[in-house]
Amino acid sequence: MDLVDPRTPLHPAVSATRLAVRRVLQVAGQGSRDVEGADGADTGAGAGPAQDRAAACDLPLVLVALSGGADSLALAAALAFEAPKAKWRAGAVLIDHGLQDQSAAVAETAAAQATALGLSTVLVRRVVVEAGEEGPGSAARDARYRALEDAASEVGATALLTAHTRDDQAEQVLLGLARGSGSRSLAGIPPRRGIIYRPFLNVSRLETEAACDAQSLPFWQDPHNSDPRYTRVRVRQRILPLLETELGPGIAAALARTAEQLREDAEAFDTMIDEQIEEIVEPAEAGISVSVAALQANPAALRHRVIRRVAEAEFGSDLSREHTLGIAALVTDWRGQGPIFVPGIRVTRSQGKIVFTRQVGSPRDSQTEA
Repeated sequence: MDLVDPRTPLHPAVSATRLAVRRVLQVAGQGSRDVEGADGADTGAGAGPAQDRAAACDLPLVLVALSGGADSLALAAALAFEAPKAKWRAGAVLIDHGLQDQSAAVAETAAAQATALGLSTVLVRRVVVEAGEEGPGSAARDARYRALEDAASEVGATALLTAHTRDDQAEQVLLGLARGSGSRSLAGIPPRRGIIYRPFLNVSRLETEAACDAQSLPFWQDPHNSDPRYTRVRVRQRILPLLETELGPGIAAALARTAEQLREDAEAFDTMIDEQIEEIVEPAEAGISVSVAALQANPAALRHRVIRRVAEAEFGSDLSREHTLGIAALVTDWRGQGPIFVPGIRVTRSQGKIVFTRQVGSPRDSQTEA
């Protein structure tokens, strides 16, 4: 399906979305398939439609998470254009979470648009959202990702693209700042997690809407995205515009750049911590121990990260800043104090070691017993 008249200049927003997808397909293709074999296959003079169809079935599959909104629809259109050139099969998966009366109709319309764009595999999955402690929004997001990954696994997709934009990234950074989160949280939405790729983190929401308009793609506007009861919506509608007014344009782009830089720093720290842990962590009775001297020799940033990494990797516990500082005090402010209790873990200092042991209620208890 030709979305743009080849006789007219390509709209800049369409170019931006296609370029973003092209770059991600190049990255996703490295190591996941033999590109040279796909490019250089000798079809021969006798190749015909049957051979072409068989060759197409051998290409890796990439899915787009499609909601029908401007961001994901622009992503679907760009993917439909770029995938054949990069020798990928392209499809879409739609999640109907049933939280709105019209959600089934929206999913049906978006599925029809995906088919019209030329996406070969179009899946619709309906999920039941059970409200958790963090509210229906978080529960819906978790259910959506589970369904997306299950669908990708079901059809053997190599990559799954989601349409988070630069604006989403800026909102995420501001929310992290407001919560007093560390650099890992301020690093924002990662461009990749497993098979999930996010091509549009440097593409604005205005560009995705313009790309849809330029290609005559009507998009759905989710009423939840304008409901001020949600914190993210208030950041989008009130805080970011205020910052743009008071500090000047380009705030969203600046916040996205900050997230990218912090993510690079966090990845470097992670590498250093992995190397440190191999040297200073030892098994202990019913737990694990870390050398006090080694922790004390490190700067606070590394010391705190080692503590958090041990708690997360060994016990599945996500420590708060207060918990981390309490454990660190056993190293830097030792006065003979007793054990520190954090979620799922008992931490003590004994014989020059900080000893972490599991407590009833640790997130890993059920996994250990299974």
